[in-house]
Amino acid sequence: MHADTIRKLIEDGLPGAEVEVRGDDGVHFEALVVHPDFAGRLPLARHRMVYATLGSLMGNEIHALALRTLTPDEQRPG
Repeated sequence: MHADTIRKLIEDGLPGAEVEVRGDDGVHFEALVVHPDFAGRLPLARHRMVYATLGSLMGNEIHALALRTLTPDEQRPG
């Protein structure tokens, strides 16, 4: 699995999301996902939204995905 593939899947599943994915070993990844639909949602709900874009890849091809999920307002400094 490649980080770019995961990025594209998340972007396809959450249109308008800004996504950065890193991972060197092909099974463990880190992602920053910024999306306005995260507003008013707890972190667990945000993570579930991202996991839903990846479906059965989670726990199989993707062994671990560390997520940082923000709204556009949370991403802006100040």
